[in-house]
Amino acid sequence: MSGQASNPSTNTPIDPELVPVKPAATVMLVRDADDGESGVEVFMLRRTTNAVFGAGMYVFPGGRVDGVDGADDIAPFCRGLDDIGASEQLGIPQGGLAYWVAAVRECFEEAGVLLAERRDGGPLELRNEDRHEIHDRDSSLSLVELCRRDDLVLDLSSTQYVDHWITPVGEQRRFDTRFFLAEMPTDQEPLHDDKETVDSLWVRPGEALRMQAAGDLMMMPPTMANLRFLEPHPSAAAALAAGAEIERPPCVLPKLRRDADGRLVGIAMPGDSDYDDLV
Repeated sequence: MSGQASNPSTNTPIDPELVPVKPAATVMLVRDADDGESGVEVFMLRRTTNAVFGAGMYVFPGGRVDGVDGADDIAPFCRGLDDIGASEQLGIPQGGLAYWVAAVRECFEEAGVLLAERRDGGPLELRNEDRHEIHDRDSSLSLVELCRRDDLVLDLSSTQYVDHWITPVGEQRRFDTRFFLAEMPTDQEPLHDDKETVDSLWVRPGEALRMQAAGDLMMMPPTMANLRFLEPHPSAAAALAAGAEIERPPCVLPKLRRDADGRLVGIAMPGDSDYDDLV
């Protein structure tokens, strides 16, 4: 058996080098632990078992960067960051602002949390149907239309870019994912959408890692790596300060380990003894 991926709809081999790498953004919502002890909690979602990528996995809110995220129309509603500054942080020529916007949009769609504020300083009046309409690309409501309707601004200065991973060659779907960190707004409550995500929880990073080791939570390597980043910080403010100090995180590209018959047997990370020998 070869190491080629297969098209799940036709079961025909796919050249792994031809699988497109799509831009994506993920955001970790953190808050101070509410049990009286120091530390942070992070919001996690469980993806449906019917998902085509990461089925059944516990993840942070996130998804693909869409064309609407980089539209010029959204720029006037962004505060604290423009495309030049965002692109410089990401190390790309242009289009960086779209990653921050996608993080905000996906957080609203998947967790019901909108990282925005009213321009006049008044309270947000969010409707649950808004998140579902924005998720529906056939709907007339987009994030920019929501900003226009409710006179909202996205304060992107407080959303920190902290990590960068690319899905291994050989996977059926590949993503170039930027990880962001933001503090949970005190006037909102997150909740999974019961469509793409079917469960959710606030959890200390160390506890989530222990649950993963015990087989209670399934996670992908990037999720675990970012939980390890969050674990030592005594507060959400400390975690955000640490995130702000990360100027340009290195790109992490895991590689798939396969046996002689092409079966997947593990994942190699940069620094592993066999990493350079793998395709």
